[in-house]
Amino acid sequence: MESASQDINLNSPNKGLLADSMTDVPVESAAAARAPACEGLTPAEEEELRTELAKVEEEIGTLRQVLAAKERHCGELKRKLGLTPFDGLKQNLSKSWHDVQVSTAYKKTQETLSQAGQKTSAALSNVGSAISRKFGDMRNSATFKSFEDRVGTIKSRVVGSRENSTDGLHSPTGVGDKPPQDNASF
Repeated sequence: MESASQDINLNSPNKGLLADSMTDVPVESAAAARAPACEGLTPAEEEELRTELAKVEEEIGTLRQVLAAKERHCGELKRKLGLTPFDGLKQNLSKSWHDVQVSTAYKKTQETLSQAGQKTSAALSNVGSAISRKFGDMRNSATFKSFEDRVGTIKSRVVGSRENSTDGLHSPTGVGDKPPQDNASF
C-alpha cells in the first residue's frame, strides 16, 4: 500500500488490516492458478485468458482508485458549498416522494381510497338520517308522549313547590329553619 492515509479497499482480502502488516496478494489469481483449467482449452488459450483476467483486475483496481478520488473531490466541493449530508438526504427523500406520487400504483391507490371515502361518507350520512328519523318516530309515539307528560307533571310539582316556598330552606319535614337535632346518646 502507498500510504497509511489511503482508503481501505473493502474488497481486498486484507480489509481492516494495517498496510504494513500484510501485503496485497490478488486472491482471485492465486485461486485460479490452483483451479484446474476448463476442459478443451489449450495451454496457450489458458495463458491468454489468465493474462486478460489480470488486466481486467488491474483496470478494476484503477477504477476503484479513480472513483475514490472523485468521491473525495465531490465531498470537498459539497463542503465548500455548505451542503451537509442532511441536505442530500432531504433532497433524496423529496425526489423519492415525488417519484412515488407520480407512480401509477400510487395514483390508483389514491383514487381507490378517495372513492372509498366518498362511499363511507354517504353511508354514514344515510345512517345518521335513519337514526334521526327513528328518534322522531319514537318521540311521536304514544308511549313516549305518556312518559313525557308524566315527567312534565312531576317537574311542574317540584318547580311549583319551590316557587311557593317563602323561607328559602326546603325542608322535607316542614319544621322550619333549624335542622332536626339528634338527642341519642352513644
